[in-house]
Order: sequence, then structure tokens, then C-alpha cells
Amino acid sequence: MSPSSADHGEEHRYSRLEINGFANEHDEMAAPSTASSTLGSIVDAVPANEREKLRRILVASAKGFSIGAGIKGGLAIFAILARWTRKKSPRKGIVVTNNSAIVAALKETLRYGLFLGTFAGTFVSTDEVIGALAGHRRTARWRALVAGAVAGSSMLLTGLEDQHTSLAIYILMRAAVLASRCGIKSKRFGKFFKPLTWKHGDIFLMCLSSSQILSAYILKQDSLPATYKSFLNKHGGKDPVILQGVKDIASGKPFTNLGAIENYYKTMGVDVKLKPDMKVPCSIVHGNQSCTGHIFTFLLQAYQRALPVYLPVYLIPALIVHRKGLLKRPSTILAKGLFGTARSSLFLSVYCASAWPRQTLQCWCHHPYCSVAV
Repeated sequence: MSPSSADHGEEHRYSRLEINGFANEHDEMAAPSTASSTLGSIVDAVPANEREKLRRILVASAKGFSIGAGIKGGLAIFAILARWTRKKSPRKGIVVTNNSAIVAALKETLRYGLFLGTFAGTFVSTDEVIGALAGHRRTARWRALVAGAVAGSSMLLTGLEDQHTSLAIYILMRAAVLASRCGIKSKRFGKFFKPLTWKHGDIFLMCLSSSQILSAYILKQDSLPATYKSFLNKHGGKDPVILQGVKDIASGKPFTNLGAIENYYKTMGVDVKLKPDMKVPCSIVHGNQSCTGHIFTFLLQAYQRALPVYLPVYLIPALIVHRKGLLKRPSTILAKGLFGTARSSLFLSVYCASAWPRQTLQCWCHHPYCSVAV
């Protein structure tokens, strides 16, 4: 399995970067200290010319497991804490005890730790095997492609009962981003990726995505994954009876639940009278409140809903990835995390708050994609 000395030297001058190929920016993160002695004893038992390869495999696996289990476990802790502090009663037909939720969280944490650990270890080991058999320089152009394809099967460790389409699509999109960056720098194919370099091209893509997301949220919720549907319903901030009323007018159909909408507002202490011949559904969306007042009220409420979402997203990776840096410069890292939380929460709240004026325009023009113009 040993390559030529020239290949070996050329390859492992940058093996430090390759150990964590899916997160090179976190070089400061070392393997878990609890496993260092075990890894050291295993590496010492291997011939000297093979130790570097084994070290790469073991360290990549340990890092992958720690990142997967740490992030998934951290998010699970926040979810359990939110469950304990939640005042609302569980949905009808769904009764999950706290003990069951904890056991499920532990299983998911272990699954995702094994998934990322196996993914990283399989990628590095396949990379080393191909390099040893065919030469690192000779296979440099396609070795990582094959290693990634082989490592992808490790997703089976996340569980055979459920399909993890969302995770697969997320990884696919990240791969597409990396491929587009390579395409932009390519001399041969760079011209095909030129639109990706246009100024404000990212804003244009965001508008296209938003038009589809908002249309599906209002017109066809059954086309959305259950978790994403739950996310949109929570941060959309509107009761299902209101969404049904907006859907009716956006689809150009007669209203089917004006009475239910009026009863909903009565439970909120608002007396609203809705007419079947209305063209712009302002009263359906925000009752007797003005459009401008509704935007600012909704924005504040949306920001409060968004903070618990992004706090663990920034805090947990900081504790896992930058745990050494926290001891040296805690104020800097924590400040960046808090700033990122505040900024991302503001983005989500502004996005959701601006969606309702867009939806009013969409319903007025009776076309599900008019919101892209705003």
C-alpha cells in the first residue's frame, strides 16, 4: 500500500488540510482528547511508512464523529429544553413523553455521529487506497470524486426507517456550490459559469427561490416536507384558517371559511367582518390592524421566534469547533456568535414580515409568482 517516496512526500505536505476535507476552515480543531491515547497506541503499532495514512483515517473519523454527535446532540438539548418550557399542549393524536424524547435524541445523536465519522473515515481511507495503488499524482484529478461517491453510502447509518431527502439535497446543494466555484475559476468552462459572477446575481436567485417557497407555503403545503412545513407554519406566524382564506383568493376561488376566520379573530379579541366580494385580503391577513402597523408588529414577533432557532446554530459549532479558541479569546468568538445570531434572526424575521405584503400583491393579481416582483 506504500506509494513511491516522491508521491508520498508530495501528498502529505498538505495532508493537514485533507484530514478534514469537508471543513478545512476549522484547522484549529484537534481530535478529541479522550481518544488521543487510544489513537496513539494504534498508530504506534503500525509500520512507520504507513503511520501517516492510518493517522489521517483515524483523526478524520474521530473529528467527523465529534462534529456530528456534538452538533446533533447540542440541537437536541435545545429542543428538549424548549419542550420542557413549552406551555402549549401537544397536538392531537401525538403524545410523546419526555423520556421518549430523550431516548430518541440520544439515538439521533449517535446516528449522526456515526454517519459523519464513517463518512470522513471512508473518504480518507478510499483516497489513500487509490493513491497507494495508482499513485497520488496520477489520480489527483479524480481520486476525491471516487472517494466521495464511496463515502456517500455512509448515510445509511442515519437510519433505514426514514428517508433523509432533506439532508441529501443539502449536501447536493453544497456540492453544487463547490462545483460552481471551480467552474468560475476554470479556463475551459469559465464562460458557462459567468452568470454566477454577476453583481446581485445572488439576490436574483433568492427572489426566484422565494417565489416558489411562498407559493408552495400558501397554495400547496402538501408538496413540502413535514419538517419544512412545520418550520414555515411556525415562522409564517399565521393560523391555518387564515392561510386557507389567502389560498382561496390567490387561487381565484370562492371563499370557503370566512366564518372560521372571523371566529379565530374573535378568540384573539378582535371583531372582524369579512365580505365574500373582497379583492385584497388585508382583513384576512391582519384583521383590523393597518398594513404598516402589522408589518412592525409581525417583525417584532418574528424576531422573537427566530432567536431560539439561530442561537444553537451559532453557539454549538463555536463550542465544538473553536473550543481551544474559547480559552484564548472567548470574548471575540462569543461576540461573533452573538452577532451572527442577531443578524440571521433579523434576516429571517424581515423575510417573513415582508412576505405578507408580497402575498397581498400576489392575491391581488391572482398569480402565485407575482411576489417575485417585490
